[in-house]
Amino acid sequence: MRRKSLQTLLLSVFFAAILFTAASAKTLIPGGNTIGMKAYAAGLVVTKVEPGSSAERAGLQAGDVILSANGKHLESAEALQSILASGQPLQIAYSRGGNEKSALLTPERSEDGYKAGAFVRDNVAGIGTVTYYDPENGAFGALGHGISEPGGASLLPITGGEVIPSSVSGVLKSVAGSAGQLQGEFEPQRVIGRIGKNTPFGVFGEIETPHGKPMESAEPNEVHPGKAAIYANLDGTDVSEYQIEIVRCYDGNSGGRDLLLRMTDPKLLERTGGIVQGMSGSPIVQDGKLVGAVTHVLVNQPDMGYGIYVDTMLRAAEQRKAA
Repeated sequence: MRRKSLQTLLLSVFFAAILFTAASAKTLIPGGNTIGMKAYAAGLVVTKVEPGSSAERAGLQAGDVILSANGKHLESAEALQSILASGQPLQIAYSRGGNEKSALLTPERSEDGYKAGAFVRDNVAGIGTVTYYDPENGAFGALGHGISEPGGASLLPITGGEVIPSSVSGVLKSVAGSAGQLQGEFEPQRVIGRIGKNTPFGVFGEIETPHGKPMESAEPNEVHPGKAAIYANLDGTDVSEYQIEIVRCYDGNSGGRDLLLRMTDPKLLERTGGIVQGMSGSPIVQDGKLVGAVTHVLVNQPDMGYGIYVDTMLRAAEQRKAA
């Protein structure tokens, strides 16, 4: 089967505080394995703007999401190009930082026809780690934060997406001042699940639920400073347990940064240097319960980072489902 290399994207997130009310404990299967995620934007993601182009003069920037042109929703770069081909100015609507804006875009003639000077795509892809599977309904939660607009700090508006099997082919270690990353391979023709929602507190959807040992999820008041462990996928498809320390627990109104973590396992530190991109979502287990997920690395101290309560993720999944 044909396989493609895939490096993780930097998945940033805009955090919003929510009321701290515990969700009911659930019996879940901890994840720890990486998955490939292909999220379809609700428009066209601008990946690059050529200097001096009509797109730059219209105010477009990399990371913007073009939603429509002359009132017509855009689902592909070809759809935009067909409108540009007329050479006539067009009114575009686009999203930046969660705010919708508009601009007049005037195509310019080139040897290949009319162009705007913007490179666009209709999806973003990367690898991340599954936090939990719900054996009752096939639901999953991953990342512990949302997929952002490229180069931005706001959630990418998505219409859905696909989950694809992945395996880790290498690790770029974190060092002070530079976050490392997992490097992986995935099978683009084998879809094992669907992305339903992209939220500030995780990516949620449905997936083929693997066999695994279920455990009860913890409520925030059960989590405490002290020894804990994470499940992480650092080689192939193998998931291993690594020791960590929960340094501090916050009150759940910390925008998803509920736990201050320190990586202590010598094997993990030797392999990764600490937390690396792609480990977001790695489940945290303490006292035999699933308590949360790794979300962030402290770039200048990569053995330290933040985590989110699994309760926060479950509430986010429930609220989005109810909405």
